[in-house]
Amino acid sequence: MRSYRAVLRVPGMRAVYAAHTVSMLGTVGAQVALSILIFERTGSPLLSALVLVCSFLPYAVSGVLFSSMTDRFPARRVLVTCDVLSATCVLAMLLPGMPVGGLLGLLLGLGMIAPIFAGARAASLAYLLPPDLFPVGRSLLRAIGQTAVLTGFALGGIAVAAIGARSLLIVEVLTFGLSAILIGTGTPATPPGERKRNAVRDSWTGLQLVFGNVRLRNLILLTWVAPAFSSVPDGLAVAYTAQVGTAAAAAGALFTGYAVGGVFGELVVARFTPSVRRRLVVPFLVTSQLPAVAFLTVPPIPVAAVLLAISGAGYAFNQGVDPLILNAVDPAHRGRLFTIQTSGLMAIQGVSIALGGVIGSFLAPNLTIALAGVLGTATTLLVARQALERTTSGAVTSLPGSSG
Repeated sequence: MRSYRAVLRVPGMRAVYAAHTVSMLGTVGAQVALSILIFERTGSPLLSALVLVCSFLPYAVSGVLFSSMTDRFPARRVLVTCDVLSATCVLAMLLPGMPVGGLLGLLLGLGMIAPIFAGARAASLAYLLPPDLFPVGRSLLRAIGQTAVLTGFALGGIAVAAIGARSLLIVEVLTFGLSAILIGTGTPATPPGERKRNAVRDSWTGLQLVFGNVRLRNLILLTWVAPAFSSVPDGLAVAYTAQVGTAAAAAGALFTGYAVGGVFGELVVARFTPSVRRRLVVPFLVTSQLPAVAFLTVPPIPVAAVLLAISGAGYAFNQGVDPLILNAVDPAHRGRLFTIQTSGLMAIQGVSIALGGVIGSFLAPNLTIALAGVLGTATTLLVARQALERTTSGAVTSLPGSSG
């Protein structure tokens, strides 16, 4: 891809994306290994499922309390520290006799670290890349992330069968270590930020930044509500296979459909000009939601997977929204903003998947998915109208009391 090649030609970017690839594979692999390890020890599907809960839950807490860490210190130092701490958490999981509660607690620790890492990485991209390449740079992160999720979940079970869950955890320690080395030795330094108050108070001002300004709040909400509604089918994939009378294993096609579409959408839209990406925000938003309405017809699994792939492709609307967010915030506070954005996205997706499961207990799975499509279309269009109408080119929002 021409646009991605332009990003990778920027000094240090190859190391950034190589580190992102190996750390994502490490994170997904750790989730697979822990799920299997805990199930083997306890035989409890509930405790095994808590692995995913413990992966989502900490994002909200970390985003509220520690988002300022990404602005207080140089991004490279934050990223390397996060990788070292993540490797330490996984290494501690390997201690003999580690109880299940300890394993889940360490997974919570990994979840607390992840949004700080993501925020610092996005802030470093905003510093190292020219503005016209920043949305393409974030697009490449998303494409790699989706590919790593597909690869990690597909190969994780095979790897556990081949070498065992504990050995796979050792591999995850090595991936985090490799990521730290790549970032520490292969990426340019970025300047440190200001540290006027304690970290928690600075993080609170980051929340004020997002929720206290209508324009910026609506832009961030737009990046949250679309995936919140479109992720509902993930929580109902197995139930839907039962509804259409196919084996539960067919749910894998539904799980992968959205991710495959997401990667395809990112690759295609990255070739468009910035003005075209901006004009396509609303059409892509509709694309991310409307296919779910077709579940009213109870489509067979292959058709359902295609519908979810189309929905995933619509997630490329972010390439048109990212520049608007970047222009709406002072550079000194980008780390906090991106950390909060990532934290809210993961937390809201977790909640929406859970709510979809609850509603799916009372409605048929296809009706629940279709309902999410209708509500998602209406909600995203409403938020988009507010966000895009209020956005003015070049407007910058600063934190209370800042000089930006």
